[in-house]
Parts: sequence; structure tokens; C-alpha cells
Amino acid sequence: MTAIGYHASHEQFAPSDLLEWVQLADGHGFEHALASDHFHPWSEQQGESGFVWSWLGSAMEATDLTFGTVNAPGYRYHPAIVAQAAATLREMYPERFWLSVGSGQLLNEGVTGVDWPVKSERNARLEECTDVMRRLWEGQEVTHHGRIDVEQATLYSRPETPPPVIGAALSEETAAWLAGWADGMITIATPDHEADADRVEAFRENAPEKPVYLKAQHSYDESDDAALEGAYEQWRTQCVPGTVTQELRTPDEYDELGEQITTDHVEENVRMSATLEDHVDWLETDRELDVDRIFVHNVNTNQRAFIETFGETVLPALE
Repeated sequence: MTAIGYHASHEQFAPSDLLEWVQLADGHGFEHALASDHFHPWSEQQGESGFVWSWLGSAMEATDLTFGTVNAPGYRYHPAIVAQAAATLREMYPERFWLSVGSGQLLNEGVTGVDWPVKSERNARLEECTDVMRRLWEGQEVTHHGRIDVEQATLYSRPETPPPVIGAALSEETAAWLAGWADGMITIATPDHEADADRVEAFRENAPEKPVYLKAQHSYDESDDAALEGAYEQWRTQCVPGTVTQELRTPDEYDELGEQITTDHVEENVRMSATLEDHVDWLETDRELDVDRIFVHNVNTNQRAFIETFGETVLPALE
């Protein structure tokens, strides 16, 4: 049966508030959590960006949830350091931490002054970094010179089992590519169920036994108008068509582009309703894809009402 998780958005909330939300989610029937890893938020309106690796230790100690975070190794994070951080969490909380990896966005990785590569080069760097991390988790001494450099690195504190590496995909092409080397895939669940199904199928055609996770973008509030207003305020900069969002450097640039986004654009990307039956129906449709986990992201700021109401009504309905 598909498990339901909670998405902890570090761009939108202070780390202390997010710690409260994941504890609340743990107490209301959510089984897993996904945490974002940003240096900058998507907009000045969001206005937060805590360091997820510090926060994860507190969150895992305070709950019984499993946790994953999406990371782009090879830019602001050296893969040896990502491997060490992931291994430490997995050793302290056996089987509860997993790592998702993606090719990244300039918004976060640009803080180191990187010359931002094209997508194909970023993909090659991602696969190379993942190979380095796996070798470290195996206990090898790693020396590697390529797109990234590693010199005589050995990871001494290791978990009994390495963290699964779940590749992030926004397109069918990336999904098919991930099937060849990742331990699983995470992708976005949107109002366009056919497109979601195509990405899942592109992965499963080549990796039928590997897990698939979805991050589902919802907006639940006390009225349809409030749900729309909250989604537009907080998430419109993530409703820009195409891949341009991977190339923008600052929250101000996102906000400038976000001024061109209408509420119609937001409705095409976020599932918005004050009616709980609508959210149940959307999640039931996701489950028809036979995915392993769905992480629900309530993109507006009304987190407490969302967690409590979904825990009391939506999750039991899905069971």
C-alpha cells in the first residue's frame, strides 16, 4: 500500500516551525517526511532557508518518521561531505534516512561562484558524484579525478546499510536515465495525471523493481479562495513553464518572473481545494500509479490546519 508522507519546506518556514510541523505530522498518521535543501528561497515572499543537515538531526530525534532530502552534490556540497553527512544520520537512525539527488538549480549552487553547466553536463556530474558516495559508503579509500576531485578519502563512521540514492526527475528523459543507476526515483505529482504517469512509466520500463516516490503539490485551506490565494502567494514562482527556473540565480529574479504568472498557471501546477474529498480523489489517483510513497506538500502557510485535518480525515479515507 502506498504510504503518505509530509513535505517540510525549508524555503517557507523557519527551522523551529518545521520541527513543530513534523512532530505534529508524526502524531497525525503521516509515516514519512521529505525535506528540501535550499540556500535561498524561491522568492522573497517565502523568506526562509534553514540548513537542512543541522535540522535533520533534531527532526529524526524528535519523531519516528523516515526522512529524505534532495541534494545536488558536486557544487556547494562536495560529494565526500554529503556521503559523510548521510552516513552519520543513517548510522544514528538505522534504515530511516534516504538521500535523493538531482542536478540542481543555480539559485542554490550559484553561491560558490560556479560556472553553471548545461543539463547534460550536470547529469554527468551527478552520476559521477553518486559513484564516489557509494564507494565511500562501501568503506573504500577513494581517490578520484574527474569533474570532481577526491584525494585519499575514507569514511570511518558508516551505517550497516548505505542510504538508498533516489534520483529526482522532472521529465521522461531524466526518469529513463535514472533507471540505469539510481536506487529509485522521486518525481512531481501534478494536476496533469497523464504526464505523471508517463514519467513513472519511463522509469519503470527499465527498473520495474525499484521504488517510485511522488511529491504532490496541494493547497488546502478553509475556502477555495484562500487555497488559491495562499498557493499564488507562496508558490507561483515554481509555476513558471519550462526549465528556466534551473537557470535563475536570485530570489529577486524568481519574483520578477513570477509577476508574469497568473492564477491560471498556479491552478495548472497545484491541486487546490477546500473540499477534502477532492484531495482524497487526487491522492487515490496517484495511488493508481502503484507508487511506494506520496509526500504531500501543502504549499500555502496554513500547515497546522492541513496536518490536523488531513490526519483526521484524508489519511483514514485513503486506508
